[in-house]
Amino acid sequence: MSDCENAIAVSGRVRLARNYPDLPFSSMERPEDAESCIQRACQAMHTGTEEVYTLHLLRSMTPDDRMALVDEHLISRDLLKHNAIGAALIRRDEKVSIMMNEEDHLRIQSLLPGNHLREAAEEAFRAEEILEKGCGFSFDPQLGYLTSCPTNTGTGLRASLMLHLPMLTRFKQMGNVNQSVAKLGLTMRGIYGEGSEALGDLYQVSNQITLGRREEDIIDAVTAVGKQLIDLENNLRESCRAKQKAEVEDALWRSYGALRYAVLMNEKEFMQHWSNLRLGSAMGILPTPVSVSDELLSTAQDAHVRQYAKRKQLELPVEQARCALLQETLKASETH
Repeated sequence: MSDCENAIAVSGRVRLARNYPDLPFSSMERPEDAESCIQRACQAMHTGTEEVYTLHLLRSMTPDDRMALVDEHLISRDLLKHNAIGAALIRRDEKVSIMMNEEDHLRIQSLLPGNHLREAAEEAFRAEEILEKGCGFSFDPQLGYLTSCPTNTGTGLRASLMLHLPMLTRFKQMGNVNQSVAKLGLTMRGIYGEGSEALGDLYQVSNQITLGRREEDIIDAVTAVGKQLIDLENNLRESCRAKQKAEVEDALWRSYGALRYAVLMNEKEFMQHWSNLRLGSAMGILPTPVSVSDELLSTAQDAHVRQYAKRKQLELPVEQARCALLQETLKASETH
């Protein structure tokens, strides 16, 4: 992947929806079915691979610990609706996670930084193969994999790219982008997927249809559209650098100053300034590496900030603790 793509593609994710054929598709009615899903997945992953997976039972976690996993995109917000029965197996390197008892029995996903959908698919299918050896999945020869929601039936595969598109947003191009993407059978969503807001100028481009399409075709389609959006965003960045250099640099440095020296900042304001921080990092204007900007995307969210304040023994409101974390992180990045 080129540096230009890395400057815009934040992450790529592939998710597989799978269900066991001998259990009702909804595990909400019978807690014993939900426990069976967890036991089966744990048994398969603990005996089928040498890779280390850690079980996270939502009912045994604090609300902040649960939300921290959402902020890191290791579990979905929908899984939080099922705290009593929801669980996740997360690989040590956090590149693969397996959600249990969300909408389907299993949601197997791989999340990798940058534009690496094919590699993410390989990771997800490798985990699926191990799980399937333990117990087969509900499958119809004509329809494919059967799922709780008909829109996931078929491959059960969702591929998505998280893209940072501040210039397309600034020049009000996202309406046209959404229409063009929809014509290709894809969709644009916000930072946390369906129904979420595009905070920080972050958008997920993903497939809408899983029935009647091969896994390879879905991944190729999302990758191709992602590449087109990256090119459009890059062209606007270069144009602004040439024609509006002072205005762009002023906006970026103002945001950097707010992140570096503010005393109080809520989550929404942070995301506005974060977009400029990442843009400035990617364009080589600000002294913060893109990797640090991407790290702050999760660590400066409310749940992580409260965890940070607890570790540091800071008795501060979250808006103030966030600024302490930002100052510490940005100061450290300036010295490297």
